[in-house]
Amino acid sequence: MRFFLTIGYQVQGVIIGWYIYKLTRDPLSLGLIGLAEAIPAIGIALYGGYIADKSNKKTLLQKVVGLILLSSTILFIITLPAITNQLGQSLIISIIYLMIFVNGMARGFYAPTAFSLMAMIIPREHYPNSSTWNSSAWQIASIGGPAIGGLLYGFAGLNHSFFFILICLSISFISTFFFKSRPATYVQTTNIFQSLSEGLKFVFKTKMLLGALSLDLFSVFFGGAVALIPVIATEILHVGATEFGFLRAAPAVGAVVTMLFMTRFSPMGKPWRNLLFAVTGFGISIICYGLSTNFYLTLFFLFLEGAFDSVSVIIRSTILQILTPDDMRGRVSAVNSMFIGSSNEIGQFESGLTAKLMRTVPAVVFGGTMTLIVAGTTWLKTKKLVPLTLDDINKS
Repeated sequence: MRFFLTIGYQVQGVIIGWYIYKLTRDPLSLGLIGLAEAIPAIGIALYGGYIADKSNKKTLLQKVVGLILLSSTILFIITLPAITNQLGQSLIISIIYLMIFVNGMARGFYAPTAFSLMAMIIPREHYPNSSTWNSSAWQIASIGGPAIGGLLYGFAGLNHSFFFILICLSISFISTFFFKSRPATYVQTTNIFQSLSEGLKFVFKTKMLLGALSLDLFSVFFGGAVALIPVIATEILHVGATEFGFLRAAPAVGAVVTMLFMTRFSPMGKPWRNLLFAVTGFGISIICYGLSTNFYLTLFFLFLEGAFDSVSVIIRSTILQILTPDDMRGRVSAVNSMFIGSSNEIGQFESGLTAKLMRTVPAVVFGGTMTLIVAGTTWLKTKKLVPLTLDDINKS
């Protein structure tokens, strides 16, 4: 389910970004894509976690994936040549942003539901390794998605690309019917507002969890320069849709190679130290990517960016699973989604806005520099966590 959902979602992200930029030639339009998805995802995340905790996970997941399939079907219809000629460019762009908004709403429910379901399937002692394999499967789909999206758009056009997306999302939707029913384990004893606040209170009183989420939030916020790849490809590297697909795939290639390596050599020996190292490397690779004017060097730096990012994903996911009680997984995952799940989209908006204000290359370098500042500040504030091992975290 997740594999095909991710492929379809990634292909759609690639072709929508390329299509919108082709229509507008405005980097801010790329930022607005992220904003249109982040606003509903953040706004509904806490409620989504509350619903996930008190609902049958299988049924809720079917509704969420079905909604994503419906919005992509509408995108497919409005970009058909006969419909495009009738609607006009401005209306088409508005509908695209609206459907992205709908996807953001679906994501607000998807993240806590999928996280809760995964925790019910996997035994606790296998959480670290399962996080690595689960993230690897996601990254493998993330590799295929951008590459397929770029190649499909370049060789087959927009409509065939959307048809491929609908096939992937349909497979994902059908897959949800093969899950076992997973009724709620949470018994509500307080009103909805108190229940929602419990997830927030738990995160804010758990120092390591709060620190990991905050570090990832700000580093991804300032390091969201991947969103500017359409601009980099067009105006700096002067390449087409096919090369753009490879550029979009490069971070995921770096991530999956590193994650497969981490199935054998875990980064959880001293997780906080390794998390800080990973975020620092992420920031440096962003700066180098912004300064590069060579296609192959840019590919390499994007590969490194994905590699460093994957280390932080594994560490944060494992800490989140270990420290979260079973009856709060939906709500805590919702808080995580607010911190992390939408930080990519907010970072996309930040990158688009700064590129509009200070041009593309300075915007990317600024984002990487701010990521390094965030990592340095976090190190100064959390020195006591640096020597902790995974056993220390389990005992806390």
